Amino acid sequence: MKNLIAIIGCSTSAAHGLLAAEALKKTAAVMGIDIKVEMQNSADSSTSLTGEDIAKADAVLLTTDAPVDRSRFADKPIYDTHIADTIRNTRAVIEAALAPQGGQSPQDTSAPETRSETTTGKRLVGITACPTGIAHTFMAATALEKAAKALGHSIKIETQGSVGAKNLLAEEDIAAADAVVIAADTGVDLSRFAGKPLFSTGTKAALHDGQSVINSALAQPIGAAVPNATVEKAKADHTKVSTGMYKHLMTGVSYMLPVVIAGGLSIALAFAIGGINAGDATGTLAWALKQIGGETAFHLFVAVLSAFIAYSIADRPSIAAGLIGGMLAQNLGAGFLGGIASGFLAGYITKFLADKIKLPVNLEGLKPVLILPFFSTVIVGLLMIYIVAPPVQSVNEAMTSWLNSLSGTNALLFGAILGGMMAFDMGGPVNKAAYTFAVGLLASKIYTPMAVVMAAGMTPPLALGLAVFLFKNRFDHEEREAGGAALVLGAAFITEGAIPFAAKDPLRVIPALVLGSAITGAISMTSGVELLVPHGGVFAALIPGAVTNLLPYLAAIVAGTLTTTAALFVLKKRK
Repeated sequence: MKNLIAIIGCSTSAAHGLLAAEALKKTAAVMGIDIKVEMQNSADSSTSLTGEDIAKADAVLLTTDAPVDRSRFADKPIYDTHIADTIRNTRAVIEAALAPQGGQSPQDTSAPETRSETTTGKRLVGITACPTGIAHTFMAATALEKAAKALGHSIKIETQGSVGAKNLLAEEDIAAADAVVIAADTGVDLSRFAGKPLFSTGTKAALHDGQSVINSALAQPIGAAVPNATVEKAKADHTKVSTGMYKHLMTGVSYMLPVVIAGGLSIALAFAIGGINAGDATGTLAWALKQIGGETAFHLFVAVLSAFIAYSIADRPSIAAGLIGGMLAQNLGAGFLGGIASGFLAGYITKFLADKIKLPVNLEGLKPVLILPFFSTVIVGLLMIYIVAPPVQSVNEAMTSWLNSLSGTNALLFGAILGGMMAFDMGGPVNKAAYTFAVGLLASKIYTPMAVVMAAGMTPPLALGLAVFLFKNRFDHEEREAGGAALVLGAAFITEGAIPFAAKDPLRVIPALVLGSAITGAISMTSGVELLVPHGGVFAALIPGAVTNLLPYLAAIVAGTLTTTAALFVLKKRK
């Protein structure tokens, strides 16, 4: 029996080291080879190689990115490789290490044969997606493309945005790929990538450390569909895609937004044509637009939210229960809070039924089209009518009454908190929580929070773009180039335009952004500004009737932008 010793170490990810060690042990056992593995930088001293282990070894395998004292191994053949290669091609690495021609003596320093991932250049494919499909989707794709190029690899990214999938991956692209990257905050169909090394994470990880995401994808074992249990156990790789309630909620929001936007713009046009009483004159164009927006779209979007929360949990069989549960929430006065509840109920009840109901093989086809939709709809409907809707309706009415009565200091504080949330993580969970809250209130005809979140969401990139223009010496070359784009993104209410700046200097940039957005939110709320549409930025304000109290609204944006710009001047250091 051959004897092999291995030194493993990965300074960037302890999880990859554990993966490599496990792969070597299992593969060596199958090959009938005795292997001893030493983990570098490990608190567990039991992995250290003894003198007896080294003496018995036929070869030494070095899988590490840190310096190793080779004198320990005397005249033993040494084979160097990279950790990604060890994980993906374990058998080939072991065979090469034990082959007479594969070893390298430590005394032979003329040309050490080191295998490198970057010398050959790998092909990758990927998908990026975010709940709104507007900013994070495309920014993550760009970040991954830059990271792959910097590492010497090539990557093709399919963006699943609000206008549909772009740059579609062909079967040939997937077949030729060495690895797959999924950077998504919503559900993505992975069936196309069966048998490929696949790494799944969120758009935030791709934006902040694209190279690490690329390397993680190349380090995955063949056929991995998600980060495996060893990675989870190590908890050294924090780039897993968010699962659970937040992801499901954001999936629902992404499908709901087009309905809300179409409805809000229709209402705004109705007001622009027919005035505040646009819905009174039956048969007129203004009346028709009010029917489309206020009487249909705004009554439907809670059901759409509910349906696609359920869809994210249990796929198509749950859509019927989600839609009907959401309509019941709207009709029973439970509003968007009831719609969220019905969506989760529909999803998890359908999933439970799908797991528990067992049918003969020839009847399995009835489950997704008949049995699951029917039983889940009846159960969710009864729960909504008798248990969920009554208390949620009371909560919804109390919240509506409270928001309508806000004035003075209370309105100022509420606006400041909601505004600060929009800038805190620029498209992350806190930002999305504030935005979803404001959008949901549109169904209850409460429009002031929507004005707050849009104005406060515009302020961060606008302020950074202005600061770059005024104080160039406080930003590096890359940031100065991004300044113009930040102004455009801010005007379009894409808060994510501030992310590249905040990622480089979070301790100085984020407090400045939160301060300015809080001031914007406070001014907007105390001025009673109302906004009927949930997106569009300053361009939505150009639509007659979309914004009430337009001048205070613009003043709030300007005040917050100037405040953040001044704070950046004070906090940022000269480059």
